[in-house]
Amino acid sequence: MIRQHFIFLLILLNIVACSTQEQSLQTASEHISNQAITKFVQEIGSDKYLGRKPFGKGEELTLNFLQQQYEAIGLEPAIEGSFLQPVPLVKVMGAVQGAARVSSLKAEHGWSVFDDFVAFSRRLTPTIELNNSQMVFAGYGIVAPEYNWNDYEGLDVKGKTVVVLVNDPGLNSGRKDFFTGEAMTYYGRWSYKYEEAARQGADACLIIHEDKGAGYPWSVVVNSAAVAKVYPVVKNDYINRCKIEGWINAEAANQLFSSLDLDLNQLRNEAASGKFKGLNMDAEVNIQLHNNWEKDVSHNVLGLIKGTDLADEYLFYSAHWDHLGIGKPMNGDSIYNGAVDNGTSLAWMLEIAKAFKAMPVPPRRTVVFFSPTAEESGLNGSAYYADNPIFPINKTVACINNDLMLPFGKCRDVMITGYGQSDLDDLVKKQAEQQGRYILPDPNAHTGMYYRSDHFSFARVGIPALFARGNNDHWEHGQSYMSEKEQYWINHCYHKPDDEYEPWWDVSGVAADARLLFRVGWEIANMEAYPQWKAHSEFKAIREKQFK
Repeated sequence: MIRQHFIFLLILLNIVACSTQEQSLQTASEHISNQAITKFVQEIGSDKYLGRKPFGKGEELTLNFLQQQYEAIGLEPAIEGSFLQPVPLVKVMGAVQGAARVSSLKAEHGWSVFDDFVAFSRRLTPTIELNNSQMVFAGYGIVAPEYNWNDYEGLDVKGKTVVVLVNDPGLNSGRKDFFTGEAMTYYGRWSYKYEEAARQGADACLIIHEDKGAGYPWSVVVNSAAVAKVYPVVKNDYINRCKIEGWINAEAANQLFSSLDLDLNQLRNEAASGKFKGLNMDAEVNIQLHNNWEKDVSHNVLGLIKGTDLADEYLFYSAHWDHLGIGKPMNGDSIYNGAVDNGTSLAWMLEIAKAFKAMPVPPRRTVVFFSPTAEESGLNGSAYYADNPIFPINKTVACINNDLMLPFGKCRDVMITGYGQSDLDDLVKKQAEQQGRYILPDPNAHTGMYYRSDHFSFARVGIPALFARGNNDHWEHGQSYMSEKEQYWINHCYHKPDDEYEPWWDVSGVAADARLLFRVGWEIANMEAYPQWKAHSEFKAIREKQFK
């Protein structure tokens, strides 16, 4: 009888504890505020911050403001009394001199910069030239042993200009078992294609743009090329990279291939067939580029809430602080404010920090709120952290990241970019159901977004990483409404001066996602086990090596 009473008491205490924790989580979630999100984005997305380009006055103002926010919330500095991790970078200002000249036995083409092509160079050299550089078509420009794939097989590209297709062969194959079907692999990223061309000894790599494969229109390519590029500082000043990296507009590419009696659409199909062989294009290109550069130090921002008995283990939330700065004027405006990209996500992260601080007891694990620099120029700030971590990688249990959180209201879906990669999906699903929502794998996985934001820097070193937000199914107006709104924003605001706060914004969806991912993070920060990669994940083996 005594034993039965004891068991009953334990059950009762457990019920009371669960009820008390749920009440605490609910109360803490109420600290996440639409008004606070709006106020923050109005400030950080204003002209005052000069588009938040790394280096200079824009960075100084941004870092001061973010540190004030961290201090006001009560976060502790993560780095020996400081919130700032120095990140050595180089800013390269490149200017193409005149048109690019492309010549063959049958035709001459004068490519206008921005209209027909863009070109840039990482090499810290004042003048960079392609002089009658032979052009070679190399399919998708991919060498992927695990897929038994080599677009460069049998090609001599040393000292030549490689022309490649955007994305990877799975995109237009119609097969789910080929690469990863329409979901882009890392081999489809422009960054990989430039790296591989350099490894093959090419002098230049030009990617043929098309909207579906890239995931954005030509205007995004132009706007990104029109501002200074930011890269990590390296000892060899990038002499091992191609002289020229760039893009060709689809129309200009079609005209070139037609003049060579080549059908680009047919070649695209052949390149995805597995039977493709690269070819010399019987054309030569001339491009001249002038570079100026300056080496400087930018900064990541890290604050934390110290854990209790598992304080030497770490959960990260991340949202980058930078944007494109001041660039090519559009409709009289040259400040690229980045209110959505990434002001809304910064607000999301800081509201989650407020919720953690509102809990009556700290989490078991330490929670780090990480705002990296230079995401827009290639995840440089988060990559620097991953390669120079403040906290041990094998003690960092997970990263929850966000980017581009749209201000159109609440969504029924929780879209997971990179769905199926890790156990984190299952934790999100549980909390989504509590909000009456459902999980949606990214329907635009062909754009490769899992490789395009800061969670990827954590994933590539083995840390399970999540990128999740409501995005596709508006709570009141449905999917078609949200699809129309998202497409409008991508076409008219993404990487443009029009990415500004507007009075009509509805940030209730950002707040709902903050409440959901606060609860996900609270569970991760307190549970016994580490989240794990799924068996098929490309990152699983990296993680396993850390525990051998």
